[in-house]
Amino acid sequence: MAPEAPVSSGPRFRAPDTTLIIFSIILLAAVLTWIIPPGAFERTELQVEGVGTREVVVPGTFAPVEREVVGVRQRLIHTVAIVFQAPIRGFADPQVADIIAFVLFIGGMFSILAATGAIDAGLRRTVLAAERSPRLERALIPLFMVLFSLGGAVFGMAEETIPFVLIFVPLALALGYDSLTGAAIPFVGSAAGFAAAFFNPFTVGVAQGIAGVSLFSGAGFRLVLWVFTTGIATAFVMWHAARVKRDPPKSPVHRLDLTKRADATPLTSGDARFTGRHRAVLWTFALSLLVLVWGVFPRERVIEGIGTVRGLSYFVGGEGWYIIEIAAFFLGLGVILAMLGGLSPNRAAGAFMEGVKDLAPTAVIIGIARGILVVLEDGQTIDPILNALASGLEGTGSALSAMAMFGAQTAINFFVPSGSGQAALTMPLMAPLADLVGVSRQTAVLAFQMGDGFTNMIVPTSAVLMGVLSLARIPWQTWARWILPLQVVLFTLGLIALAIASAVGYA
Repeated sequence: MAPEAPVSSGPRFRAPDTTLIIFSIILLAAVLTWIIPPGAFERTELQVEGVGTREVVVPGTFAPVEREVVGVRQRLIHTVAIVFQAPIRGFADPQVADIIAFVLFIGGMFSILAATGAIDAGLRRTVLAAERSPRLERALIPLFMVLFSLGGAVFGMAEETIPFVLIFVPLALALGYDSLTGAAIPFVGSAAGFAAAFFNPFTVGVAQGIAGVSLFSGAGFRLVLWVFTTGIATAFVMWHAARVKRDPPKSPVHRLDLTKRADATPLTSGDARFTGRHRAVLWTFALSLLVLVWGVFPRERVIEGIGTVRGLSYFVGGEGWYIIEIAAFFLGLGVILAMLGGLSPNRAAGAFMEGVKDLAPTAVIIGIARGILVVLEDGQTIDPILNALASGLEGTGSALSAMAMFGAQTAINFFVPSGSGQAALTMPLMAPLADLVGVSRQTAVLAFQMGDGFTNMIVPTSAVLMGVLSLARIPWQTWARWILPLQVVLFTLGLIALAIASAVGYA
């Protein structure tokens, strides 16, 4: 019998590309600069215990300012110009330039790692072991998500999750899940830990220092919150993974994953050998992650006077590594892995450049996303939004005020997705406001960290999220629809946590 001809259903609707969505938000930000009158707070530098100097706003100093460009015609020309300059300025922003360099160099290092064959060999063994033991397969998602959540909770793991997409998406596809599951294991895991961190120097540490709260106090309450947050996020991903495995077409990225599977080499085929070189490469990579944790963690000098020895101050004491130091660490790791993996210098260099090329679109997305903030900052719009949100909190009860702070911090996170940046911007206002409305400053810090953390999983202004999605080749709108139910549950959990914190006088 002849095969049936395909039935034409007319032209299909194609969702806009992520780049177009971000550029649309840039246009919306430009419109806001015409609607919201400009204003600004005065700023000063504050020494925060354990994390160094931060520029913070001065409460009560908000005042309207004159527009730098006046006249409808001149403003219109300036707005058009800034809209098209915003993506370029986003690349040039010092905070984002570091992240872009980090992503490109990390991509090069992971390409070297892949060229050694150790990743494929390790994934192949994992898949075969999971096929032999359903119990092991069921344990993989919770095990890795808890590990990544600990990274977010303890040392603020965020950008570091981007390259792990290169490992977990292929692993998820090989196990019969989808790329949403593969991207969520490292990213949602670390984001859940970041939002409910009990010991994160870049959010909790900065916020408590600015609020005048004892550094890392109240950790017990946050630890309980971390358990619930991580458990909910893990259960959500496991539920989705099980559903997709039972019925693959139910995955929102089913069609995209068909292409990815067609392009990939099956992990259960080919050479199944796991050589001594593979073992050495993977063990070195695993141990390097422990070194990374130690490197990014703020620490005091452990040997009196050793910091005076030339070069050793990078390794002993100090405030810990950040983006540039981490990127340099991974670059050096790439050299070591190339030697352990038996790659020639030319092969290693070629693999490095292939990795850079593969992550170039991710770097572009990150730069364009920063353009949203460029437009808002150019229009002096962020401070008026912050002032309006803070002013709206006055006159409410303590529990409602804490919840309102949570809502305000959630809204501000769209405009300022940097954790330490949002702390420096909002806590100088929220801390004294908490005193006025009967909320403990510790509770105000809790409202900040959840408001900053939960929506990092969905806001398109987050460089980390856009980097993860670009690397996983998942459209932002598809991800947003998928993650929205989890956002609702986590937001509800945040409200309950703040109600309990207000009732028990969390301090």
